[in-house]
Amino acid sequence: MVKIKNSEALATTPLRELALKILEAGLTAIDTKEAIRSGIHFSEGTLSVLGKNFSLDAEGKLFVVCVGKCATDAARALEDIFGAKISGGVAIDIRCDETLEYIESCEGDHPFPTERNIDATKKIIKLLEGITEKDTVLFVISGGGSTLLCQPENHTCQDERLVVEGLFEAGAGIIEINTIRKHLSLARGGYLAKYSYPAQVISLIFSDVVGNDFQFIASGPTLKDETTVEEAKKIFEKYADSMKCLFHADNLFETPKEEKYFKNVSNILLVSNETALEAMKKEAKRFGFSGKICSSCLTGEARVVGRNLLREIESTPSKTALFYGGETTVRIEGKGKGGRNQELSLSALKELSQENVIITSLASDGWDNSPSAGALCDMLIKKKAEEEHFSIEKFLENNDSFTFFETVGGKIESGPTGSNVADLVLALKGE
Repeated sequence: MVKIKNSEALATTPLRELALKILEAGLTAIDTKEAIRSGIHFSEGTLSVLGKNFSLDAEGKLFVVCVGKCATDAARALEDIFGAKISGGVAIDIRCDETLEYIESCEGDHPFPTERNIDATKKIIKLLEGITEKDTVLFVISGGGSTLLCQPENHTCQDERLVVEGLFEAGAGIIEINTIRKHLSLARGGYLAKYSYPAQVISLIFSDVVGNDFQFIASGPTLKDETTVEEAKKIFEKYADSMKCLFHADNLFETPKEEKYFKNVSNILLVSNETALEAMKKEAKRFGFSGKICSSCLTGEARVVGRNLLREIESTPSKTALFYGGETTVRIEGKGKGGRNQELSLSALKELSQENVIITSLASDGWDNSPSAGALCDMLIKKKAEEEHFSIEKFLENNDSFTFFETVGGKIESGPTGSNVADLVLALKGE
């Protein structure tokens, strides 16, 4: 199934067509259903995950919990594998699949939590009540899980929204944001491992965090949290002036630290940004391009990164493809619409000068803070903007990259992909 829905409309030149094929290869490689079907096998009471075997007690029960933007597709794939062996399950996603038979599908909200998220998270906690040492809990943890796993103790989901919104607007990094999130919810920062004790826990991780640090993916619900509430308070105070709320740092609380909750927990990386980048590199090589994965840990301010990547690709020989993965940030100063991928592309477009260069950046989950997954930029788009007297600088100043690419062209549309490994950036230089 084609991931990029408007490929045909965008592929108006051979180089654009190639760029879209490379991106398509990356998105296909991280397909959630295929990753689970190829990485997980179950036979005669033994569960194998990427070659590592786990015994399921014949007298125990199997529970499945899927959280994040990969949850719905993961639940479907796991039902195909285990069927009636599943004693109960909950999947929380931004989508809902009412056809699931053994796992309850719950639709939550993102990027900010709502009461729906709280209610869905309560169902997970309820599911794990009364669990025994003979049971097994199979988790699938993916990006988006931080927001979905909302379980306040002494505040509301609206309080959390205002806190996170303030952090985003101030340009806080995902590590800082998720450190605070861990200390805002009774379902993050190791709490799901605590609720699963004393059962065997197998947690399959779909990483959307730069460097694949498990404890920050969905705010680490099945890992012992290495951060402390005091660290979270310091981060909060750092950005306190940007918070448009009355929330106080003293409302943050500590995460579970007892070793016993984590002794029988296995966290396994199933899919990451590197999975997509390797597939993209392989596809470029198939068409005779020299490919290089420059970074899978791309960070920084989107508009600065975009300019830097442009200079890098413009200085390379013809038939070169450069690949980057990670997550940049946007300092919000305007009132426009669009995410970090479109802003990265727009900043590159502003300084683009070579006809044979394309830069594309997209969110692997299909949502770049707007209905677009990201954007493609080349000289065709720049010339059209000039003809229409569109000031790229003004759109950047207003953080309005979505409106620019929707009007001038170049937006990438995929809809929710059911995958999430952060962002994928391709810089391509043709002949």
